[in-house]
Amino acid sequence: MPRTTDAKGLDDTDRKILRLLRTNCRLTTQEIADQVGLSQTPCWSRIKRLEETGIISGYVAILDQAKVGRPDTFIVEVNLENHDDEKIENFSRHLQQLPEVIDVYLTTGEFDYVIIVAVDGPEGYETFLRKKLLKFEGIKHTRSIYCLRRLKRDVSPMV
Repeated sequence: MPRTTDAKGLDDTDRKILRLLRTNCRLTTQEIADQVGLSQTPCWSRIKRLEETGIISGYVAILDQAKVGRPDTFIVEVNLENHDDEKIENFSRHLQQLPEVIDVYLTTGEFDYVIIVAVDGPEGYETFLRKKLLKFEGIKHTRSIYCLRRLKRDVSPMV
């Protein structure tokens, strides 16, 4: 049967491997090979190619926010006073230094940035906001949303 690939060069076996690794990146090459119907060496070669081409960009441990002392999530929308390249780059670097920030998007629409923050309660959020985020000069406006609970979390898109 001929190998059919999609626009990204992925065939059905590649997608099966990616789905397995997305679910549990600690599987051994042999365990993956057994589940996708390959022997270990071709399976290892495919995984290596997926890594080298950047389709697999890394492997991580996903921490439980509550168990590491940051059970609450806030979404912060931010507008900057001006949008020159230097200000955007400086603000991006500032956000990279804040351990409470777990996700950031430069956006279009009403706000310039959407920032996802993990903190320890409202007091932790107030401290983050006043003593860290708003220390950056050039923030025009922020709006905060408290998340009651997470309904879905995927760290990678499904293939």
